[in-house]
Amino acid sequence: MKLLAIDTSGKTACAAVTDGQTVLAEQTLLTAMTHSQIILPMAQRLLSESGLTIGGLDALVCAKGPGSYTGLRIGIAAVKGLALGAGDIKCAGISTLESLAWNVSAYRGRIVSVMNARSGIVYGGVYLSDGERVTNIFADRVCPAQELAQAAGDSAILVGDNCEAFKSEFFANNDNIKCAPFALRTQRASSLCMAFEADPTRAVSADELNAAYLQPTHADKLKDRL
Repeated sequence: MKLLAIDTSGKTACAAVTDGQTVLAEQTLLTAMTHSQIILPMAQRLLSESGLTIGGLDALVCAKGPGSYTGLRIGIAAVKGLALGAGDIKCAGISTLESLAWNVSAYRGRIVSVMNARSGIVYGGVYLSDGERVTNIFADRVCPAQELAQAAGDSAILVGDNCEAFKSEFFANNDNIKCAPFALRTQRASSLCMAFEADPTRAVSADELNAAYLQPTHADKLKDRL
């Protein structure tokens, strides 16, 4: 399948074009600019350099969360707009935590995806890899860091923007729990493509594509107080 994936769930903006066997083009940029200024020009440039158009793709993939509320909305809105403009091409939203696990899918064993949510609280999920595919064994959630540490077991690889702090706090003396190499710790759009390729049944229409924040947004909290 020919796929375009974008991830705007964190501090980096990234996009990738893949064909099921090869990463045709990929770019990741850590920037102070807003994702809305960067992601569409980046995606269009990568498509052009790959010799493809939106109409020639089989699906569009994006990170659906958890992550930055604003960033997720930007990425999902971009994918919806591209899909509707190309005759309503199929879309897929992939968990940011699952995508992070696919960064290190060659590792055999437990993969702990951990992202900072707020003080003492993390977004986390635990995955099991056989060296080729990853399977969720501890459902994605927002939880106390201690809860995720207990689910990690005694041997794992950590990935995500909070992996160093998580390792230092809970596993400083455990050499069997390691952080992923720095180049693989943060979001990679090509990992979204791998996750979708593993289960294409997750494709939905543009209208059905929604974020999975894992916790109430600020607007939801205000609404509950009314």
